[in-house]
Amino acid sequence: MQFRNRPLPAGNPLASALVVIVGAVVIALSLVLGFVALLALVAFVLVGALVMSVLSWWFRRRYPGGSRPAAGPPAGQSGAEVIEGEFRDVTPDTRTDRSAES
Repeated sequence: MQFRNRPLPAGNPLASALVVIVGAVVIALSLVLGFVALLALVAFVLVGALVMSVLSWWFRRRYPGGSRPAAGPPAGQSGAEVIEGEFRDVTPDTRTDRSAES
């Protein structure tokens, strides 16, 4: 395949120069806009990484040993979910055989 150097469609040399200048400006603006978008993406990722590292540090400082806080009420307070009662352990040794009594 051969590449041919085709002249610009405008016959006027001033119009041709204007097309070249506008094309160069468009290409330059595209490169600058792409660079700014790349910088914004990198800044977003860095801020997210900073926030995650600060949160991780804070959680490790607040809850040492990797333990999570309990879901129940704080110590010393009774919650509404507590049911009080008594129970009796019934094993075969302590249970009386009622069928033998009859």
